[in-house]
Amino acid sequence: MNNRLEIAVFSAEAALLAYKAGADRLELCSGYGDGGLTPSFATIQLVKQKVKCPVFVMVRPRGGDFHYSPMEIEIMKQDIAQCKLLGVDGIVFGMLDKNGQLDASDLKELVALAAPLPVTFHRAFDLCHDPLEALEILIDCGVKRILTSGQKSSALQGVDLLTALNKKANGRITIMPGAGINAENISAIKSKTACTEFHASAKRISTSTDAFDFGENVLPHPEFIAELKKKLSL
Repeated sequence: MNNRLEIAVFSAEAALLAYKAGADRLELCSGYGDGGLTPSFATIQLVKQKVKCPVFVMVRPRGGDFHYSPMEIEIMKQDIAQCKLLGVDGIVFGMLDKNGQLDASDLKELVALAAPLPVTFHRAFDLCHDPLEALEILIDCGVKRILTSGQKSSALQGVDLLTALNKKANGRITIMPGAGINAENISAIKSKTACTEFHASAKRISTSTDAFDFGENVLPHPEFIAELKKKLSL
């Protein structure tokens, strides 16, 4: 199986840069400072018009933890429905109960709503108390992919759990390492885990000096993406 590189992007401009640099898939978000939020529908529509690679869209109504209220879950449902109308290629979300466990009933409902689009469960997975049990729940719920750092601050640090998860998954679900992946460590993570999909931001910060405290404009670095792709091809 060919190795694939997913790039997290936080604007339409970033999406176009990553696509032109050779990203195999985009994870389209807003809210870099919050770790990724649902982008505007105008952004989704424009990105789908401009790029030809698959676009998976983050569905996350707010920053903070992943225990959502009934109102927030309803927002997620409506966002998923709108994303489908806009022709996205996949949905990315994650949700936990107040005890840091997976709620299979809510998960199944959202996965069913997203169908036939594939669902990636994002790094909320890294807060689950029992990752191997969570793996089985996500498989049972129909999730197709898990983005995880192996419950560490970086995928390199979490490589042992990533390896165990990929072995236990045994092709039933895709384990996609993410967090801190760069050209210096991606080969080692690939070799150790035997994973075939990888997630990175390959980011550079592009913010004018007069922006003060209004946040950062995060863009991917095309050369970083090219180098990651080169490493994965070896």
